[in-house]
Amino acid sequence: MAAPIALALYVPLLAVFCVLVWRRPVAALYAFVVGLALHNAVMAALHSLGVRGAALTAIQAWKEVLLGIAVASVVAGAWQTRRLPFRPGSVDGLALAFAALVVAYVFIPQAVLDGEADASAVLYAARHALLPVAAYFVGRSLTLRAGELRRLGWTILAAAAAVAAIGLVEEYTLSVERWRDAGVPAYFRDQLGFDYHGPGGMPENFAFNSSEGVFRRLVSTFISPLATGFMLIVALLLTAAGGPLRRRVAAPLAALSAVGLLFTLSRSSMVALAGGCIVLAVATRRAWPLAVAAATVIVGVLFASVFTSIAPRTHFLAEDLPYQREQARIRGPLPDGEGVLDPTEPSLRSHASSLRADLETVLRHPQGYGLGNAGAIARRNDVELKAGESNYTELGVEIGLAGMLLFAAWSLALVLALVRAARSAADPSVVWAAAGIAAALSAVLALGIQTDAFGVPWLAFCVWWLSGAVVSPGKLRVPTPALSRQARIERA
Repeated sequence: MAAPIALALYVPLLAVFCVLVWRRPVAALYAFVVGLALHNAVMAALHSLGVRGAALTAIQAWKEVLLGIAVASVVAGAWQTRRLPFRPGSVDGLALAFAALVVAYVFIPQAVLDGEADASAVLYAARHALLPVAAYFVGRSLTLRAGELRRLGWTILAAAAAVAAIGLVEEYTLSVERWRDAGVPAYFRDQLGFDYHGPGGMPENFAFNSSEGVFRRLVSTFISPLATGFMLIVALLLTAAGGPLRRRVAAPLAALSAVGLLFTLSRSSMVALAGGCIVLAVATRRAWPLAVAAATVIVGVLFASVFTSIAPRTHFLAEDLPYQREQARIRGPLPDGEGVLDPTEPSLRSHASSLRADLETVLRHPQGYGLGNAGAIARRNDVELKAGESNYTELGVEIGLAGMLLFAAWSLALVLALVRAARSAADPSVVWAAAGIAAALSAVLALGIQTDAFGVPWLAFCVWWLSGAVVSPGKLRVPTPALSRQARIERA
């Protein structure tokens, strides 16, 4: 009964948003900034209410539907006016070449490449790889004026502060039993196909497990410390870029986001944030972001050293213990003392060894194994995992060494173009946005070295859209269908 009711509410609401996005595609970006931050929590809640299977899959697809409508609106506008909405450049060429290679691999038989993925896994992997490209080109097609950039900046910062606040509350108030009883592990397992072995069946990174005990990490509405941390990094770097965000109002929101980031206990996120500040210094030609980068590292180290003293404790449930005992037998004892900062800590060793092994796989099989043979998609579809540590090595084992290098080339070219836009734009709002987004994209690309950062929908939809939107200050005005009709009326 729950599924028909949910669909009866969802379909009209989605239709309204589709009409709005068709007429004003940038509305989808606001929906992504807020909606994708809430996506996992809402979907898990619907699953616990009995909305499951195909019905929940259809509701989960709202983000792809809105992006598809935005793409269709831009294409229709360009067709009506018989001109492209932007002047193509080398960055666009690299993006198209990468997308073309992904599409080509969709049609290469898995047997030819020694892959094992079925058609479903191939299509999911293609979507994973192409979403940033689609979001980028929609952004390239839309001119975001100063007022729009300000509103987007405030929306991102406010959403990040809300995510941090919710996360801090849930970390100290929701026990692992509450998460289990809410059906969140069942949602991950039965709907998404992930069999996690953290406390209560939650994801493994739900807690930090050390010889001193098991300690909660902030997961918030993303139900993931990493995804939460990644969003907070983007918000903090955009705020650090300054521009139209009034400091007196922005400062407390940024401070709350920074505290939330610390409680995610994501060491890679702190390093990426520091790296983003260095890029910000280059883009703005100012020295103070370098001091912020140094302070970020220092604060991160200090917080990590006291994390086990201030973070709430949690525990494994009785049904979790057999698996944990087996892992302890295989992997050895937990780190003593300051395990968070110990370079021999198991998770750090695992990241390094897995990355090295994945790179060796790419070099040993440079043609790739085909789409769907790496990362979370392979796990969900019971495909033998060829790589699962890095976005880059995942691309390498799926679409080959050439595909991995092509994506890296597009990414580097895009960051450099954003830095040039920040240095050359006459509009202060574009300078602020381009510098902040160059820093944020750099941080995300760095995170992708040791995790599936691009697989976080909030990043794939929002960061690449924003990157395309401000990469070229001299873009033409976007000809959406509504604007095209208005232009014809005015000419008449």
